[in-house]
Amino acid sequence: MSAELISILVLVAVFVIATTRSINMGALAFAAAFGVGELVAGLDADGIFAGFPGDLFVVLVGVTCLFAIARANGTTDWLVHAAIRLVRGRIALIPWVMFAVTGALTAIGAVSPAAVAIVAPIALSFAAQYGISPLLMGAMVVHGAQGGGFSPISIYGSIVNGIVEREKLPGSELTLFLVSLAANLVIAAIVFVLLGGLRLTGGRTGGADRPGKKPGEKPGRTDRAADPAADRAGAPEHVRLTPARTATLAALVALVVAVLGFDLDAGLSAITLAVLLSACWPETSRRAVGAIAWPTVLLICGVLTYVGVLEEMGTIDYAGNAVGDIGIPLLAAVLLCYIGAVISAFASSVGIMGALIPLAVPFLAQGEIGAVGMVAALAVSATVVDVSPFSTNGALVLAAAPDVDRERFFRQLMVYGGIVVAVVPAAVWLVLVVPGSV
Repeated sequence: MSAELISILVLVAVFVIATTRSINMGALAFAAAFGVGELVAGLDADGIFAGFPGDLFVVLVGVTCLFAIARANGTTDWLVHAAIRLVRGRIALIPWVMFAVTGALTAIGAVSPAAVAIVAPIALSFAAQYGISPLLMGAMVVHGAQGGGFSPISIYGSIVNGIVEREKLPGSELTLFLVSLAANLVIAAIVFVLLGGLRLTGGRTGGADRPGKKPGEKPGRTDRAADPAADRAGAPEHVRLTPARTATLAALVALVVAVLGFDLDAGLSAITLAVLLSACWPETSRRAVGAIAWPTVLLICGVLTYVGVLEEMGTIDYAGNAVGDIGIPLLAAVLLCYIGAVISAFASSVGIMGALIPLAVPFLAQGEIGAVGMVAALAVSATVVDVSPFSTNGALVLAAAPDVDRERFFRQLMVYGGIVVAVVPAAVWLVLVVPGSV
């Protein structure tokens, strides 16, 4: 049995054991990276740790720490009520507002994980406060980010269009952008319907018709109708700007400016701002480190370290080349879409696109498959699966969700990500590739 096949079987075993024995999958993946790396691939410790996602570790720690401070000092409550006023209290519009905000951020140049890191904690706070499914809200944030992610001035769009130009393939920047936007809009609409979005229609924040309110339920944190201290948007009087909240809002704005305006690292920027806030208001910030989603950090870093071992030993190239050698262009096309989706669910979407598009060049050169449709199908397949809890975006959503059973939410994201992986590549292949085949 080849080393590449052994590494794939070990990955499957990690999933099975973690699912059936309730062991943190990240810890298992670290052990698998050590075993496969040392015994099968002949890597030393440096080679194994080469795949450790240090940048993602800092992003997860920094962003969750910053928003833990924001929750502790009431800033997220203030943001929730301010945003609700913008949509006049219509709960059903809240997920779509989050979709639009993240889409706008990526369309003007934000890296998708950076946009999700900024929006997800606020969006999930909305979900917790107003009875919206956290899976629905998380999916809307991620699909919004990917919907705007291929504009001609975006990071993803610039990378893919650059690869197309370098490989001398026919391309269309506008088609790539519109296809990604349409695909994510359709998925978001389906998710909205299936996960209870229609039941939110007519519901308003602060009223007696709050979703999930049981008959006879007393007014509480999310039901202010009987509270004389509530304003028109349902915000109690004590939810007002204080010096700590003002500084936290300034820190959040600074995070956006640092990431979008100066191309600074989102994780390092967030953790620096969190430290500054902690130094000024230690009484509300001392619990922030404990609020970091450490089990999620372990899970994501462990799995991605193992994926790094797979890349180091050539398993990723092995799978891609095996598909590229298939003599049936349409079959090779759909397999490449699936490989892009599966691998991207655990690894960098940008890296996968950079590897898959060149692999498609040989049979695209034969003229039997339309290059514009194939490139768009690969791009959508490799990015729409970022709802997976093993991807950066999915991990950020998982880490940002307050007041949830995190293990249950992890399983929900994993199942939803699996459905997307199973369905979307075939769908985009049928719509974009098959009609363009000769």
